[in-house]
Amino acid sequence: MAESQAPSVIFDVPESASSLNTVRLDSDRHGNHDTHGSGFPGLKKRGHNLGSRSWIKIDQTGNSKVLELDKFTVMRHCSLPSRDIRLLDPLFIYPYTILGREKAIVISLEQIRCIITADEVILMNSLDGSVLQYKSELCRRLQTSKDQSDDLPFEFKALELALELTCTSLDAQVKELEMEIYPVLDELASSISTINLERVRRFKGHLLALTQRVQKVCDGIEHLMDDDGDMAEMYLTEKKERREALTSGDLYDQINTSQNVRVVSKSAPVSPVGSCSGVRKLQRAFSSISSSKHGSFLSSSSAGENVDQLEMLLEAYFIVIDNTLNKLLSLKDYINDTEDLINIKLGNVQNQLIQFELLLTAATFVATVFAVVTAVFGMNFEDSVFDNPSTFNWVLIITGAFGGMLYFSFLIYFRHKKVFPL
Repeated sequence: MAESQAPSVIFDVPESASSLNTVRLDSDRHGNHDTHGSGFPGLKKRGHNLGSRSWIKIDQTGNSKVLELDKFTVMRHCSLPSRDIRLLDPLFIYPYTILGREKAIVISLEQIRCIITADEVILMNSLDGSVLQYKSELCRRLQTSKDQSDDLPFEFKALELALELTCTSLDAQVKELEMEIYPVLDELASSISTINLERVRRFKGHLLALTQRVQKVCDGIEHLMDDDGDMAEMYLTEKKERREALTSGDLYDQINTSQNVRVVSKSAPVSPVGSCSGVRKLQRAFSSISSSKHGSFLSSSSAGENVDQLEMLLEAYFIVIDNTLNKLLSLKDYINDTEDLINIKLGNVQNQLIQFELLLTAATFVATVFAVVTAVFGMNFEDSVFDNPSTFNWVLIITGAFGGMLYFSFLIYFRHKKVFPL
């Protein structure tokens, strides 16, 4: 009777561990040994299916194993929905994500895509240098801090390394871009050429892509820092200890309840009906005490929720990634300033060409006056001017003086209208 009244939470926590041990024992009994030593249920059957991928499992001691797992096995083992597993798929483009779930943390930062639990890290295997560096560095840190006392939980160590490698990688790419683009911009400012413009255009496209990547990481960390509930979900070790404490408390209440039932049945054997009713009342009392104990424990734990440790960790890397973003914005401003300088220079050259064109137009107009005089005297008509050759010289002198006065009149007009300084 006491066992039937036990809360269901008692059997929820050790279920995954017992199922893992049962599958391992059954496989050993039938001779189906796991070649990878993964400990995941259904690995032998689904290891080489179409949806299986290569994963790297890193435990708390720093030991790593390469596994072939499909997404359903990972979902069951880490208690994750399918959409969280889909965020780790490299074939799809999703925003950079740090998600806190009941029993795991899902991380998708650059090439680092992993699932962190309270006991292990399941890293998506890849030949990328960031993945290999994350694996080797995490194993080294865990093995180094094995015998040292550290207040940082296991999941935060793995999360910190992912943020550190991501921020370091992005900052290194920004520094490399700065070293390449600043000389090109200076050269373009001194001498405008098609080759330099093409190089700057290519670097500007790279800058925009890198800015978007850094902005996504910065927004993801900032969004996580703004939500205390999401940060509280990421305390996996603490939640695991709470579940174990609740489980042990429930088992202790069951034992006490069964012992008290036996004492009552031995001390009052006179009336069976009364003893049964007393037993039921006693069981209700103990169940109400147990439920009130559960409620008080959970409420106290939720009321005393402290996310300062994770918030300080995220704030440190938020400052780093925000500094990287400021470098990119400064570089973008420098490119814009260079473009403005180039536009000013081109505008100045264009103004000079316009001024020269105005001068040529005025000179052409004056030359047209000579053409008009030439056209008039080229007509077939009789006049006394043709009888005296010296008279035509006076015509040329008068026409030239008129053209010079007309040209200077244009210059005075341009200066008066401030078309160009003279």
